[in-house]
Amino acid sequence: MTIDVSPRSGLAGVLDRFTGPRATGAELVLQFLPPLIAAILAPAYAISQQLDWSLWQLGLVALLALDLLGGVLTNATATAKRWYHRPGQGFAEHFSFVLVHLLHIAAVAWLFRGGDGIFFLSVSGYLMVGAIAILRAPLYLQRPIALGLYGLALLGDRYLFTPTDGLEWFLGFFFLKLFVSHLLFEEPHQRTQPES
Repeated sequence: MTIDVSPRSGLAGVLDRFTGPRATGAELVLQFLPPLIAAILAPAYAISQQLDWSLWQLGLVALLALDLLGGVLTNATATAKRWYHRPGQGFAEHFSFVLVHLLHIAAVAWLFRGGDGIFFLSVSGYLMVGAIAILRAPLYLQRPIALGLYGLALLGDRYLFTPTDGLEWFLGFFFLKLFVSHLLFEEPHQRTQPES
């Protein structure tokens, strides 16, 4: 069975370009419900920690949680794999996607870590070097390289940096989204009908 990977027109096409064309209802629930819950829980957690954050900082934390968890789940679906790894999506497209996420690191470094330039440069450098290593690796080595780099990111987060109060979850989800969920090419499973 061949699945059309062309986006539809209109509003449905906007959704298709984000989630992958013709995502199933189950995929859409997984892509939107948990991230919406995370967008509520992340600022609620920060409030529970009695952090002196402004409303816009709480809003930004909600957006980060929505984007990171949404990105982990969306990029893990078969529909999104077909879309983001379709013909014509190569190194430049994937690396550009990764580079956009430097804004996430900058926001955390400057708005939640008091302008921590070492955090920004270290995490940004690791992101770019890791993304290049994954994208340039032979296909059969991409998964172990991505998982190894993700594991190192978790260790670095725990042992090299002081946790970001209220955002202790940030780097774990950040690198899971990019190194493991988005960059890895996988043969997407086809949707099949259950056997009678």
